[in-house]
Amino acid sequence: MSRRTWAMVAAAALVVVAGLAGSVWWLRSEAERDAAADAALGAYVAGWQARDLSGVPFTEGGAADDFAAAFDGLGEVAVTASASPLRRDGGVATAELGVEWSLPGEARWDYATPVRLVEQDGAWLVSGPGDGSPWHPDLAVGETVSLERTAAQRGDLLGRDDEPLMPQGTVYQVALDPVQADRAGARALQDVTGVDGIVEDLDERTRTGSQAPIPVITYRERDYQERAERLEAIDGVIAPTATQPLGPTRTFGQPLLGTVGEVTAEMVEESGGRLSGGDRAGRSGLQRQYDETLAGTAGSSVVTSEDETLFTADAVAGADVVTTLDPVVQRAAEAALDGADLDVPGALVAVDVPSGEVVAVANTPTSGFDRAVTGRYPPGSTFKVATTYAYLTEDITTPSTPVPCPEVATVDGRRFTNYAGESIGGEPVFAEDFAASCNTAFVSLSTELAPDDLTTAAGALGIGAGWADGLGVAGAFDGSVPATEGGTDSAAAAIGQGRVEVSPVALAVMSASVGRGTWVPPRIVVEDGGWPRPTPLDGRAVGQIRSMMADVVATGTATVMRGTPGGTVRGKTGTAEYGDDTADPYVWFTGYQGDLAFAVLVEGGRSGGSVSAPIAKEFLTDLATR
Repeated sequence: MSRRTWAMVAAAALVVVAGLAGSVWWLRSEAERDAAADAALGAYVAGWQARDLSGVPFTEGGAADDFAAAFDGLGEVAVTASASPLRRDGGVATAELGVEWSLPGEARWDYATPVRLVEQDGAWLVSGPGDGSPWHPDLAVGETVSLERTAAQRGDLLGRDDEPLMPQGTVYQVALDPVQADRAGARALQDVTGVDGIVEDLDERTRTGSQAPIPVITYRERDYQERAERLEAIDGVIAPTATQPLGPTRTFGQPLLGTVGEVTAEMVEESGGRLSGGDRAGRSGLQRQYDETLAGTAGSSVVTSEDETLFTADAVAGADVVTTLDPVVQRAAEAALDGADLDVPGALVAVDVPSGEVVAVANTPTSGFDRAVTGRYPPGSTFKVATTYAYLTEDITTPSTPVPCPEVATVDGRRFTNYAGESIGGEPVFAEDFAASCNTAFVSLSTELAPDDLTTAAGALGIGAGWADGLGVAGAFDGSVPATEGGTDSAAAAIGQGRVEVSPVALAVMSASVGRGTWVPPRIVVEDGGWPRPTPLDGRAVGQIRSMMADVVATGTATVMRGTPGGTVRGKTGTAEYGDDTADPYVWFTGYQGDLAFAVLVEGGRSGGSVSAPIAKEFLTDLATR
């Protein structure tokens, strides 16, 4: 081959090599552009999910602020975003952004919106609102959205008759508009409502420039109308109406049933996104415990600043919660406590003997905690019912066995006495000791108890039997009867002192067990699932206890109950010491009449027979004469 030919071949080869090198360079350059565009898209997606686009490069300034303003009205809800693969044509790349907002009530607002990126000076930028709003395909530039909630129809707390215990009613939410009000008006509102601190709240609004209304008090229809003329004469007073569950009276079933009202910031935070500011929800009692069931799911709508609806999720009505409360028995229980005009707290619980269902739970005062169900108290001599069951079933004594009742019994150096220093002369039998509630007789027999005897006997009757979680009320207390350690520990436990604790409902369950002759776990809230079969008690022992409880009324410490309408009352009084010697004892009366068992507690009094038994008599008389 000639030198000329070799030169031509070499030149051609150089052209090919140069072309290949150029192709490689071009491909590498295009890949780098694709990667840069993908990185910009990734930053955009991440910014959406953080609801903060301040770190995203846009073609125009102000886009990040426009994004924040557009969705500020949704509140603190989460958003997720994902992008389809980029399609690039030269210096322009496009994709589709999939967006999903997690709205309150588990609603999901999802849509797709286009994304456009352009290359400027070697950098990829997202086209901003100047090219049309990228936030939603139907949203105009500068337009914003807000979230509107539609409350679901709330379910009811139903009573034993399947009727609402707290039907829906109208309330007036009295508040003060700080823009229209002055300090004189605030003072006048304090005088009308009896609510303190309104003047100070107005001063704070004035100092900070806040125009938010000052919530004052919520009134029922009748209560508001009684004050309407005076309230409406005060400048700045507003009273928007709302609908919420209301009992027949303000105190009915309180604090067990609870209340419904505007949610607090704490409730919103604890709800995990279910609640939002301005919602109404259960604030206490069963209304709060079962709020998620009762409230249902609120509806959500996303509305633009031009009143166009972008998304709607319909509300889902709440479900009813069925309770065992009997409104008639409940009202009688509350009336009996109210009529006693107590200056200390008290409680009355009633249990249907055949079913074991709790039909009344009354407390005074009606605010604060539910002492009837969750309270923990020494039962005093009412516990002698359980102690007697232990003595009889363990063959420690019989009703006709002589058991002395002296003024004092000493165990390991500790003196035990009877109420008011009483004693029974001669040779009383155990049945007489029971009717007279003789501490010294019971203490003398306690030395024959095995460590678990009282725990077993009390559990058989329902005290400390493990039913608290199944009652349906948070914090319910079924009682505690620890194994005894002999000596003074056993002696104190035998008379319901020491480490023994009960709630009023636990004592009512004990009396119901005696009346029925079997043990059945109680309930207040009826939930799905089977109900356990009754556990039989020792028939002979139960029969003997019934007779002795009748003697308590006929000749013993509760003779005030004699002549109570409705039939024979069988019961047991109790006076439980606690604290130091200056504290008035807790006083009790528990028992049953026919198909209704009950327990009455008063947190301070002379004796169960003189204070608590008359309340029980009023309660039973009311029911018998209705």
